[in-house]
Amino acid sequence: MSRARADEEEYWHSSKFRAFTFDDEDDELSQLKESKRAVNSLRDIVDDDDDDLERVSWSGEPVGSISWSIKETASGSTSSLEGRDSSLQKGSSSYAALPKQASSYSLSSLFKGEDHHIPYGQMALTDTGVKNYAPELRRPKAEYKDYSSDWSPRDTVRRMQRGKVCSLERFRSLQDKLVLLDEAVAGHDGNVITAVLIFLKRTLRREILFRELEVRQVALCHLIHFLRETGEQKLLLDLLRTDCFFTLSLQLSQYREHLNIQDVEKRREFLKGCIGLPFSAEDTSHVQDHYTLLERQIIIEANDRHLEMSGQSEIFRKYPRKASILNMPLVTTLFYSCFYHYTEAEGTFSSPTNLKKTFKIPDKQYVLTALAARAKLRAWNDVDALLTTKNWLGYTKKKAPIGFHRVVEMLQRNNAPVQVLQEYVRLVEDVETRLNLATKYKCHDVVIETYRDLKDRIQLTAYKCKVERGSAEEEKINSILNNMVRSAY
Repeated sequence: MSRARADEEEYWHSSKFRAFTFDDEDDELSQLKESKRAVNSLRDIVDDDDDDLERVSWSGEPVGSISWSIKETASGSTSSLEGRDSSLQKGSSSYAALPKQASSYSLSSLFKGEDHHIPYGQMALTDTGVKNYAPELRRPKAEYKDYSSDWSPRDTVRRMQRGKVCSLERFRSLQDKLVLLDEAVAGHDGNVITAVLIFLKRTLRREILFRELEVRQVALCHLIHFLRETGEQKLLLDLLRTDCFFTLSLQLSQYREHLNIQDVEKRREFLKGCIGLPFSAEDTSHVQDHYTLLERQIIIEANDRHLEMSGQSEIFRKYPRKASILNMPLVTTLFYSCFYHYTEAEGTFSSPTNLKKTFKIPDKQYVLTALAARAKLRAWNDVDALLTTKNWLGYTKKKAPIGFHRVVEMLQRNNAPVQVLQEYVRLVEDVETRLNLATKYKCHDVVIETYRDLKDRIQLTAYKCKVERGSAEEEKINSILNNMVRSAY
């Protein structure tokens, strides 16, 4: 019995397998568990929701992925890994005991999910997931705050217009992607439209993309231009063979036919028929305005030709027309209306205010055109009324959407009197610009008053040499200089 027990103890002590003990600090299994806990302690650095986060780049390649992060941090990855190794060695003595083995695979291939043979000794370190292996290679969570929120398509487009980085990967359904494209087109920003098209090209099947672009002609034109710039000839040829491109070409060629029609009535009828073509909403609006403008021009031309030939209108006798108004652009038509029909009521087709309201002409464009027309006629009272506004209390003030410095330059080109120029030079807010304009156009009173307000005796004395001796301007300067001397004492 004692012999058997002695043999059993000898067996256990002589075997390469050791019995389990609680005090075994050097057990290899405990080392692996300790190192696994050390690596998993870095889990909080990485957010689980950011795995699939990608950003849009203009070249169409995904940006923000793990492989991209590795490329971005390649220069500092070595130092960060060494820092992590040293910190883990200080925090855990058992981790320092693990031997470092040479790796036959790269981090990029590991993150891309490629299948490589991994030794059993390293399996315990890699089976916890990619993010736990090298979390420092990802960007901090705080850097994703600008594009990790659930933005709507409209908010996403607005942020992209402001240069913010936004993730488009959250738009997974076809409906959301089409709404995003429509919002980008409505924003009239070519860069944003191109970015959204790159995203759709990468995430939609070619047949679906071409089908949806058939009714979105603006986006279709942007895609064609993008494919030409990037040299994607195969995709471009496939697009050119589709019905959507032929539909767009047919519409444009049909619309261009109006240029070959000389008879104005036939051209008007032709444009009326073009309104029914399947253009986009924006293009349909342009064709409608073109037809309406030509219709107006026909009516105005017939009436003005009759007035000119009969000699009933004084303005046509004094300023005969040099050309017909037919087929002229909208701005030219507005100038013509402000020149010959400025005082007409809004109810007439030739009234400038009627044109402004019908074609939604901005205030800045209207004031600039009307000012040029009335200044050419030297109608200074009309210029004054055009730049005078009244508030709800009944007070009036001068206001120029184009800036008073441009008003002064336009009036001077039309040989406005010095008294008229001085009135608007005084309204220029910038002191330096006001002095330059007043000096250039010899508005002496404005120069003297400006130096007086600045209390600049030196400039006043110097400017005194530029005015005529014995003139009212010289007397005004002398009076101001005497008052400055008295106030100093």
